[in-house]
Amino acid sequence: MRLLLVEDEEDAARMISKGLRQESYAVDVAEDGVSAVEKALSHLYDLLILDVRLPRKDGWTVCHEVRAAGLQAPILMLTASGSTDDRIKGLDLGADDYLVKPFEIGEFLARVRALLRRKPEIHNPRIVIDTLEIDTRSRTVSRAGQFVRLTAKEYSLLECLARDADTLLGREVISERVWNETYDPFSNLIEEYIKRVRKKIDIEGEKRLIHARRGEGYILTAKDF
Repeated sequence: MRLLLVEDEEDAARMISKGLRQESYAVDVAEDGVSAVEKALSHLYDLLILDVRLPRKDGWTVCHEVRAAGLQAPILMLTASGSTDDRIKGLDLGADDYLVKPFEIGEFLARVRALLRRKPEIHNPRIVIDTLEIDTRSRTVSRAGQFVRLTAKEYSLLECLARDADTLLGREVISERVWNETYDPFSNLIEEYIKRVRKKIDIEGEKRLIHARRGEGYILTAKDF
């Protein structure tokens, strides 16, 4: 599952992201309210974790704008204020839950799991691109009806590319989402895993789906590239 964390405090963002990724969630981070709205409305997220105090546009405004735009993913708001008025305000604006800082990471993760369990199904858990099928619930893959056996990391890489099909993803983005680390330009780790995944999903008679653009990144698409 893919989550958007909106948090401008670097240490807090790092701690929360680490906890989420250890639970196998894919995490994108936005550091201000403007970029939060842009990301939330341009990608398919299963959950938004939204801090109230943000530069450029506060969390209240972000919550209101994404709900007004039709976003249905659950929203967990984070704030340093535990006042009843603030809780009511957040819930009235469309938030699903409210957690006061500082909090224990265990409680935070429990809240995340609870929201994901009760969220409405807003998209098909199956991703289909040409004859490639990915079931994000069972984390299984098939190509032209044939089961494709992938390691956990190979699957994470493929799902990362598939969730943004037809979009070129830079190595920095892939490294952060799949390996939870800053991209090392001297490492060929991503290239090696791309080769492994290609070898498994590219079968005779079927279209090649993963393409590279030198110096920019990779794209998974059934369109001519």
